[in-house]
This record gives sequence, C-alpha cells and structure tokens, in this order.
Amino acid sequence: MMNNDLLLIIPIILPILCGFAAGMFGRLHVRARYKGMAIVSMLAVEAVISILCLRIGKVFVAGNINDDIRIVFRVDALSRMFGALVVFVWFLAGIYACEYLKKDSRFDSFFAFYLMTEGMIMALAVAGNMITFYMFFEMMTMLSFPMVMHDRTHEAIRAGLKYMFYSVAGALMSLLAIFMLTPYGYLGDFKAGGILDIEALTGHEQVLLISALLMIIGLGTKAGMFPMHAWLPSAHPEAPAPASAVLSGVITKTGVIGIIRGVYYCIGPRLLAGTWVQHTWTLLALITVLMGSMMAYREPVLKKRLAYSTVSQVSYMMFGLSVMNSAAFTGAVSHIIFHSLIKTTLFLVAGAVIHQTGRTKVDELRAIGKEMPVTVSCYTIVSLGLIGIPPLSGFVSKWYLATGSLMSGATPYSWLGPVILLASALLTAGYLLPVTVRGFFPGVNYGVGKINRMEPDMIMYVPMIVMSVMTLILGVYPGLVTATIQKIAEVVF
Repeated sequence: MMNNDLLLIIPIILPILCGFAAGMFGRLHVRARYKGMAIVSMLAVEAVISILCLRIGKVFVAGNINDDIRIVFRVDALSRMFGALVVFVWFLAGIYACEYLKKDSRFDSFFAFYLMTEGMIMALAVAGNMITFYMFFEMMTMLSFPMVMHDRTHEAIRAGLKYMFYSVAGALMSLLAIFMLTPYGYLGDFKAGGILDIEALTGHEQVLLISALLMIIGLGTKAGMFPMHAWLPSAHPEAPAPASAVLSGVITKTGVIGIIRGVYYCIGPRLLAGTWVQHTWTLLALITVLMGSMMAYREPVLKKRLAYSTVSQVSYMMFGLSVMNSAAFTGAVSHIIFHSLIKTTLFLVAGAVIHQTGRTKVDELRAIGKEMPVTVSCYTIVSLGLIGIPPLSGFVSKWYLATGSLMSGATPYSWLGPVILLASALLTAGYLLPVTVRGFFPGVNYGVGKINRMEPDMIMYVPMIVMSVMTLILGVYPGLVTATIQKIAEVVF
C-alpha cells in the first residue's frame, strides 16, 4: 500500500506529466479532434486524483538542501481549500480552452505549459515552508510566462517580458526577506500563529519589520498590489482568454497565499499588529483598491478593463489580511475563492465575445446580449457578485471585510476601509454593468435586423454557467466556505 506521505507529490507530478504528454501531441500525430478529448480527460483524472491525495496525504519531506533547509510538503485546511480551487478552475478553463484554441497552431505548446503551471501551483498549495514555497513560486512564473506571450506578436512578447521582469523582481524582494529572517527561524515549517524565535529577535525588531514589508511588497507583485501592479493591464489583453482567466483567477492568488503563509504562518500577526508595517500595508492595499477601480472605469478595452478590476479586487484580500483580525481574515480568504470563480468567468466571457465577434472594446458591445444571451447572462450574474449584490458570493466576503475593518478600531482605517470598499463597489458597477444594460437594451434606434445569434459552442459556455451557478450557491450557502476559514482564523490568531 502506498505511503500516505508520498501521495502529496502526485498532485504536483501528475499535471507535469500530462503537460509533457500534451506537448508531444504533434510528434505523436494525434488528430486535432482527439486532442481536446485527451486534454479534458487528463484534466478530469488529475483533478480527481489531486483532491483525493490532498484529502489523504499529510507530510512529505522531499530532501534536505543543507542542515537547516529542507524541501517539505504538508497539507492543512488552507492547502486543501486552495488546491481544490486550483483544480476546479483549471479543469473548467481547460475545457473552454480546448474549443477556444482548437484551430490554433500552438495548441500543443499552450496546454503543455498550462498543465505544468498547474503542477507548480499545486506545489505552492502544499509547500510546508517558505523556501519550498519560493522555489515553486519562481518555477510557476517561468512556466506561465509562455502562456502570456502565446501569440508571439511584438505586443505579446513585450507583455510577457514585463510579466517576467515584475514577477522576478518581486520574488527577489521576498527572497531577500527570507535571507534577512533566516537567523530567527524563518525557514522552519509553517505553523499557525508564527514560528520566529522571539528571544533571538530582541533588539532586532527593525530587521523583522523591514523584512516583512519586503516580503509583502514582493509577493504582492504577483497579486498586483501598488506600486508593483503595472504588469497586469499589460499581460491580460495580449494573453489568450483561457490564460487570462487562470492568470487573474488563480495565479494572482498565489501571491496572496504566499503572504498568508509568510505573515500568519511564519512571522505571526502579533509581531506586526500596530506597527508601521501594518499601516503601510493597509494604505498600499486601499490605494490599490481605489486606483484599480478608477482605472477600470476609464478603460475602453474590455480585457484591459477586467485586468484593472483584478488589480482592485485582489487588493480587497490584501486589505483584509492587513487588518489582522478573524472577521477580516475570513473575508480576505473567502474573497480568494469567490473572486477566482467570478473573474475567471468574466475573462472567459470576454474571450467568447472576441472569439465570436472580434470586438474588443466596450463601446462595440451594443446589443451583445441579444446576440449572445447565455454568455452575457453569465457575465451579468458574476458582475453583480463582484459588485457585492446579495445573495451572490461577493457580498459575503465584502461584508466580512467591512465588519472586520470596523471592529479593528485602527483609526483612520477602521472607517476609511469600508468607505473605500463602498466607493470601489460603485465604480465596479459603473464599469461592468454598462455591458449588460447596452447589451440587452440597445435602444429603440437599434435595428432588429442587425442582430445575429452568435452564441459560442456549448463547450465554451458550459464552464461559464457552472461558475455562475457556483457564485450564486456560495452566496446563498456561504458556510460551505466560511466555516472552514473561520476555523483557520481561530488557529492563526
């Protein structure tokens, strides 16, 4: 019988092997009509196996770099939750991508990197210490980079290089933080509440604070937090829609997960609460929330508008984590899940519109709801969720975030936070809902004869429907997610 510990490397190795298999389709002369079936089958099998392994596995030590540094994988409630989210989104976006890219000459290479990137993110989900997390964080960047520059146009290559430069710069900042905190026990295995040697830190508090800020900004680069956010609006418009979907829906969240591990499982929130680092973190998060919403409101290109929206929405999570109480923590972690489903759907919708009509700007989408009613209905549902309209899931996470902020008593952020979240919600309505309103109600002057049904193939819109329904279900029954997160919060605080 297989050792339970060894099960933890299967969710990492299996997607990588599937990625190599996908990359060999061309050499094996697999017919085009069978490639999509093979990809969907591989995604389904590895999703089921990965979830089972996360459920059963415990700890696996892959090896020691030296006496103090080891590569270790460990499963806890956060690992299981994030891992399940990854395979769910990757599976649905992969189904969509099979149809979206079926005529693309780079179909094989896209899915090779798509699947291998999933393996790296699963490694991040089960990483047991910060050095293990860092190693796979860098590998995830290297493997996701080709998806951004998939089209190989001048603009796509520039966007890919920008993504790479920002990501590597951010990762190096976090690596510097790891070096600075190594003498104080930072490389130990994750433990809820922190692992640092408090006695060894006495007299070196500023080293801790500077390192913490470096780590937050460095990992926050992947999350699109100001001032390291500029790669997001460049990468999304150039990447194919399935890549944009997982980039925004999942890959940006790896930075958030890294900060959760670094702050709540290594440093410990008690060492940062009330310090200038917490205030700086909160301020940067709120600036990003408001700035991203304002930029999205002004942006005419749909995919770029959604990219700026991601800049804003991911910093909702950063704000919640910076507040450092259980309610805000619950809101931040639940928003990881809710936003992933919502934003993945929005980018899949944008891709479907471009795929079917060739239109890229919001002003060109008049009557799009008449032409693509199912697609735009999904867009409308998840848009309302992102705004925070009950009973959709986005309302739940934003309620916890506002409640946690008000409970914190940290003047002026305790009241400024909810005000900025409300202003961002209004801006979100302003940049998302015009597509719905003009799409379904083009006006009396719009000729009925101009409307043609252009709904994509069912393979493309079924993933959107599934995630839209999940947005509603998790809003009506938020305890499916929040109950687990609250248990995590009880341990880390």
